[in-house]
Amino acid sequence: MCGISGLLDGKRRLKHIDELAKAMALRMQHRGPDGADEWVDHAAGVALAHRRLAIVDLSAAGKQPMASSCGRYVVSYNGEIYNHAELRAELDAVASPQWRGHSDTEVMLNAFSTWGVTNSLAKMTGMWAIALWDKKEHTLTLIRDRMGEKPLYYGYVGGVFAFASELKCLHAIPNADLRIHAEAVPLFCRTSYIPAPLSIYQNIFKLSPGSSLTLSCADAAAGHLPEPQVYWSFRQVAEHGQGSFKGSPEDAVNELERLLQRSIARQMMADVPVGAFLSGGVDSSAVVALMQAQSPGKVKSFSIGFSEKAYDEAPYARAVAAHLGTAHTELYVSPEEAMAVIPRLAHIYDEPFADSSQIPTFLVSQMTRAHVTVSLSGDAGDELFNGYTRYAYSAKLMQRMRPLPLTARQTLGRLMQAIPDGLWSSALALPHFLAPATVKRLLTANKVKQFAAMLRDSDPAGLYARFISNSDPLSLARCPEPMSLIRHYEQWPKVSPYVEQIAALDALTYLPDDILCKVDRAAMAVSLETRVPMLDHELVAFAFSLPAHYKWREGQSKWPLRSLLYRHVPRALIERPKQGFGVPLGDWFKGPLRDWVESLLPASDSPYWHSTKVRQLWQEHLDSKDNHAYRLWNVLMFEAWQREYSAS
Repeated sequence: MCGISGLLDGKRRLKHIDELAKAMALRMQHRGPDGADEWVDHAAGVALAHRRLAIVDLSAAGKQPMASSCGRYVVSYNGEIYNHAELRAELDAVASPQWRGHSDTEVMLNAFSTWGVTNSLAKMTGMWAIALWDKKEHTLTLIRDRMGEKPLYYGYVGGVFAFASELKCLHAIPNADLRIHAEAVPLFCRTSYIPAPLSIYQNIFKLSPGSSLTLSCADAAAGHLPEPQVYWSFRQVAEHGQGSFKGSPEDAVNELERLLQRSIARQMMADVPVGAFLSGGVDSSAVVALMQAQSPGKVKSFSIGFSEKAYDEAPYARAVAAHLGTAHTELYVSPEEAMAVIPRLAHIYDEPFADSSQIPTFLVSQMTRAHVTVSLSGDAGDELFNGYTRYAYSAKLMQRMRPLPLTARQTLGRLMQAIPDGLWSSALALPHFLAPATVKRLLTANKVKQFAAMLRDSDPAGLYARFISNSDPLSLARCPEPMSLIRHYEQWPKVSPYVEQIAALDALTYLPDDILCKVDRAAMAVSLETRVPMLDHELVAFAFSLPAHYKWREGQSKWPLRSLLYRHVPRALIERPKQGFGVPLGDWFKGPLRDWVESLLPASDSPYWHSTKVRQLWQEHLDSKDNHAYRLWNVLMFEAWQREYSAS
């Protein structure tokens, strides 16, 4: 895994394009501390730069940018092709290329030369962000992997076309004039991330998963930006595959084990030490169990713990590791150590990002990097196998709401929203409030208001958007929300039942834009490569071929994944209420982080926030009328990012 960047100067205005490409790449040295190089064609006005984190073929034969042996292509690429050994054997049989080393990059280039780019992508299994220069056609092609594991930004900056793994690289370009995209702020307010294809900057975009963009020198000279083309569509995979699996539930578990075992075997491939994150939950435990089952030695597993019991998963991970016999390392993190990460987040994440589990994700990555260079994770299990608690809850809610006339629901919603937050908070605190203790701990006035807003929505997509929202963007952000730009509405997958729809939508949006972004930035900040075995594209297709009642079975979510895991780990070590990977932000805000919070809260003339409403939330939080930590975290992460990059 590495970092890539580059330029296409269609008007040949840049005199030192090689130095500029080098300066761009230097800003993400953390992504590739093992080497750096550039490739430049001054006549064409193109420069490709690369920062190397050496994983496969540590010799000079694996360095990038790399030219194909036929001389047509030059590539700068970030990622791994997990089936490169199989592709190499296939190429030997049909083309007999002259190999210089054993890197997956060289295999990719020979595949492009032999089969063409599109056909090669169909054969490749892995994760990638690719910048490919075609000397014959004088075109630059950017390509992002199927599920969006690797980041890639692009757009016109200072009059030239630029691309990079991280936005901070674009600040190296003269006359960059990067301006905040005001309409992205309410979207960030809703989801805690900037949804693709937008970025926080005007006219700078994220390449969407499964897409490519090809730009000619003429395009770059004219400032033209072609539309990205989809080469692999998760939406189509989900829609065409739904319910196509015809085997028994036990057959499904067998097939899942076969696919996941193969994916893990491929992803353990490396010329450097490999380990795995282990939380003790279903997903990471399944990955580590299958790693250990096919490893001749002890797999290295890693977890962190917190002194606050409600946030501490380390004992569960320790028990699973002991049963599997892994070489387990755990680190207990003090509140002071966790809070020390917060001032670094704006720089690490490069654009506003406010999933607070970014803090423990960085800490476990930092600890893991001291022992290995590559770590496998259990991410995507919830999206593939309907694991989130909100899936079952929202499906039940939709089922119960449907019989009610829309007018009745809207009236009830308006009445609930009319009641002040303070009254809701007081009512929810009453000992006689009719809800189990576990439910009462989760209920806040903000959650009640969210439920009231859901009652007023007439379509499933609207309900989903409400369900994932930290807050109604109109309550905090000054710019109206651009509803036409929300991918939740544009890409609603045509699958059923409702729980499958929202899981598919999460896989399209929340998974790449939040979960995978969170892990990529945290891990690469410490030069750690992370791999996600469950995102093997054949495994993804299999998961969405299963009937929904196979995923929720015997009163449990993720039934196939649990059943697989229980072949390796006793059920008693796993069964417990689902626990988030978080930190006690609410308490920290009122205690040791109070001065930091108050230094960042926007002034009354903030161009992005209704400052009086933000201040009101802060006061209610201080007064313990409601826990607004996560709504405030959005504002704070935006303000911290803005100060870091002095954006206008």
